[in-house]
Amino acid sequence: MSTIAPLSPYHRLGRTTAHRWWRPVAGTALVLAGTVLLIMLGLGLTSVAAALAGRPENADGLPSFGPLADLALEFLLIAALLPPIFAAARWVQRRPAGTLSSVTGRLRLRWLLTCLPVAAVAVAVLLGGGIALAAATGEDVGLGDGLAGWGPFIAGSLVLVAVVPLQAAAEEYLTRGWLLQALGSICRGPWVPIAVQAVVFAALHGWGTPWGFADLILFSVVTGWLTVRTGGLEAAIALHVMNNLIAGMLSAASGTLYADETAADMPWQLAVIDVPVLFAYAAVIVLLARRRRLATLSAGPVAAPVPVLERPLVSLGRES
Repeated sequence: MSTIAPLSPYHRLGRTTAHRWWRPVAGTALVLAGTVLLIMLGLGLTSVAAALAGRPENADGLPSFGPLADLALEFLLIAALLPPIFAAARWVQRRPAGTLSSVTGRLRLRWLLTCLPVAAVAVAVLLGGGIALAAATGEDVGLGDGLAGWGPFIAGSLVLVAVVPLQAAAEEYLTRGWLLQALGSICRGPWVPIAVQAVVFAALHGWGTPWGFADLILFSVVTGWLTVRTGGLEAAIALHVMNNLIAGMLSAASGTLYADETAADMPWQLAVIDVPVLFAYAAVIVLLARRRRLATLSAGPVAAPVPVLERPLVSLGRES
């Protein structure tokens, strides 16, 4: 196992003693190939099970167990990114897979739990402010539409709680994790990796509206900067999870959970509100990180996934 230089920022954790120019390329190829294989395996097993159960096909021509099951499968197939990403870090870059999570070599659960309520407030302000602005500008926001009922809402919410954390985390580990660190292994500064992963993240969600695409870019830049600034993915994962979870639950309540719209289809009202919300979220997270003296650089050298103190010598409060 190779080692990571001490006092390395998050985006440079892929720059180990075993680093060669081809390792990030080979690792990315492994991520793509491994994900495709896992998705094909998942779809194949689902098709066989659905065929044996005599289930009809859905709109995409695939055997289906119903809209809610199809939604869960879609999110779980996105989560199939996780094993290849961890494998690429460990097998190709020869470093602990936990360094994808943070500079401490693990996901800092206490810090993640601290970020989640802040993210929930941010998402609530975004959705509330966006709906209010849309209504004030004459947009039909569906406030007069009927609700789906308790049964569909509870069923949809339970499925969302089960699969959204995996789906959101997988997208974060791909972009703010693997891609940011792969580019960071060849770029000393963080801004080129942050910019590239932002464009990739937005592109993976489709074009949608210009407002939606621009908002995805901004979301990615802010969460990418937060990842480097706080030394880990926790703040980005928290915001992504709460955004998808709360928005999904609102859709479940209104009976639109299975609509094809994504964040790329965001109207301008939500995008306008999201700008100050994202910056406010970043400011609060940085303030909390400073108060906790959260590690932002590797304490290092890191040669194996060993326990690391939550508060090593280098923290946000001691940066030059």
